[in-house]
Amino acid sequence: MKTESGINTRALVLDILLEMEKGQEYGSLLLKNVLDKYDYLESRDKAFIKRLTEGVTERRIQLDYVLGRFSKTPPAKCKPLIRNLLRMGAYQILFMDNVPDSAACNEAVKLAEKRHFQQLKGFVNGVLRSLSREKEKLVWPDKEKEPVLWLSVMYSMPEWIVKMWLADYGPETTEKILAGLLEPRPVTIRLAERLTEEERQELLARLEECGASPAAHPYLTYAYMLQKSDGVASLPGFSRGMFAVQDVSSMLVTECALDAAQKTDFLLDICAAPGGKAVHAAERLAGRGRVEARDISESKTGLILENARRMGLSNLEIKVWDATVPDEKMKGAADVVLADLPCSGLGVIGRKADIKYRVTPESLQEVAALQRRILTNAAEYVKPGGTLVYSTCTINKEENERQAAWFADNFPFSLRSLDGGLPEALKEKESKAGMCQLLPGIHKTDGFFIAAFVREG
Repeated sequence: MKTESGINTRALVLDILLEMEKGQEYGSLLLKNVLDKYDYLESRDKAFIKRLTEGVTERRIQLDYVLGRFSKTPPAKCKPLIRNLLRMGAYQILFMDNVPDSAACNEAVKLAEKRHFQQLKGFVNGVLRSLSREKEKLVWPDKEKEPVLWLSVMYSMPEWIVKMWLADYGPETTEKILAGLLEPRPVTIRLAERLTEEERQELLARLEECGASPAAHPYLTYAYMLQKSDGVASLPGFSRGMFAVQDVSSMLVTECALDAAQKTDFLLDICAAPGGKAVHAAERLAGRGRVEARDISESKTGLILENARRMGLSNLEIKVWDATVPDEKMKGAADVVLADLPCSGLGVIGRKADIKYRVTPESLQEVAALQRRILTNAAEYVKPGGTLVYSTCTINKEENERQAAWFADNFPFSLRSLDGGLPEALKEKESKAGMCQLLPGIHKTDGFFIAAFVREG
């Protein structure tokens, strides 16, 4: 499909998918770069690029299973370009009712020929047309006889992750998680603390007028979900710092941290980029406390600075610092330490689908070891009686509950109830004990873990 300006949108999607397979960049960033470069395209063309790229990525395992039923050559053994052309065609045939099957087939054949695979255009055409004819008669794995394979194929999740979640959460919750990760995720915004009620209502009205359709989030009164969010930076109020883009799970970290702390003159965020939690905390502490936000590189701290300036903050300091390196000058200095640490990211697969293809059992062990190195340093920065909040955007018990238990066992800290910082809907036995695991498909947030500790003494 070519746009009015002669751009072949399917070719753009193909190039994104091919680049993604190299594993150097996340698909979300590759997609953003393409959409920014071709920002002049019509909204429907950009929407097509986004839908096809994200759809092929999140449904890759299911698409490969289906294609394997119609091809003697498994997708894994096809040339990368042919493999991704087949996936694109199959996704359009199975999931995009507004695209005629004939168009999905024909455009794939044309791209194969244009990219110098003339000898394989018949193969591409044959596989996709066979799928088109037989799509109502597809045979899936048997749910009762092969439950792991069924869950893996139907929800397009690697089998080893399915097995891990089945062991940790059981079949019912695991299927809810898998289904939740495939649901559309609205962009969530946090209204600035400084806004009066009149200003809030005026901003919401302007967002409604421009088609963003803000809907109140059930967990926090200042959080809103945007039903249409293309070009957030161009929405009314963004450049003036009237709202920030942030998932509610991330907002809850600040709520829990400030509730658990007896006082907060100084809050240290040790892995802060892109700055959502640090900026939120600085807004909440305006006029009574200061925040220092750190991260490992100039590029990361640059993102924090950009957000801090846009939100008009004067009590937020930014510093380049590697959290794995101890800072002797910071010992016992912070009332609150936020440790939102590097993790496997399994809780945000719904937003970054290629995470599930990049992580491995070995990488989970590596990141858990990294977390322990950083937590060992972070523990030193908390004043006696101060608070440390540990959080991740994953749903892996080894990085979450077991990591929190390890920390409590090895440092002079005890878990502290999160209930004061959580909405009623999230208060459970675990949150009272100091931990909260948010799960896609069950809670109205990304997958996220929060634990709060108080330092003894």
